[in-house]
Amino acid sequence: MKRYVTLFMRAVGILGAILVGGLNAASSQVVITNSDEPTLYAYCQQFQTLYTQIRQQHITPDSARMQFSGIMRGLQQGFRNNGPYRIDSLERDSLRRTGRYFAFPLRGYTATAIGGTHGEGYRGIGFDLFDYKVRGSHPAQDIFIVDRNQDNLDDRNGQPVDILAMTGGIVLAIETGWQPGSEYRGGNWIWVYDPVMHGLFYYAHNNRIYVSPGQWVQAGQKLAEIGRTGFNAYKSRSPTHLHLMYLQIQPDGLPKPMNPYQWLLTAKLTK
Repeated sequence: MKRYVTLFMRAVGILGAILVGGLNAASSQVVITNSDEPTLYAYCQQFQTLYTQIRQQHITPDSARMQFSGIMRGLQQGFRNNGPYRIDSLERDSLRRTGRYFAFPLRGYTATAIGGTHGEGYRGIGFDLFDYKVRGSHPAQDIFIVDRNQDNLDDRNGQPVDILAMTGGIVLAIETGWQPGSEYRGGNWIWVYDPVMHGLFYYAHNNRIYVSPGQWVQAGQKLAEIGRTGFNAYKSRSPTHLHLMYLQIQPDGLPKPMNPYQWLLTAKLTK
């Protein structure tokens, strides 16, 4: 099993680098293509625009669902045409149960930093990605650092704490412009699409972000540094933490939250 996972992930990494390598130049926000089919980076642009419209309530939930489904199906088809990404549900479930597939998302920390005693902070009921007015759910795990004076630095060494990608994938969208006083709940966030799992990882409340839309990242690669951005995360009553959410894309292209707690327990640690 270990040999299978190692070979599989090596193939995914190599093909991902080839497939998306050209997208790393996308920081210019210019897409050049002679094809009528959307490029992967074009899907990133569409997702970034859609998520911003949802947050600003400039789109109805039904229209947002329709657009989201189209983007997810397009991404899946784009990757499905490449061998290492064509895996069935049994293979996908096997990878989820294998700790080697996941990297713990905070450098220098372990699962003991997850909020609560058994990850009970996760509340998926009532979640609606497409209606910004809906509140009350928490389909995520919060992972806390030692930061008693709330300066975004680890009290143990006085250094920022790196946020790492849990799996390989393509950065779909980022937010870097959050300011104190803003009501936006996620602060500075990152969305990463994992084509193997056909799902989305959401990393929120970051301070500095080091990746760009269209960039391919590997499991364990630095995405950002932990922060206190976001309407609630900025308040003094909130300890400094990473808000980690995973959404599994369903056959209809719509998201369903899944609790990543068990993955975090077995994820590879990074010093």
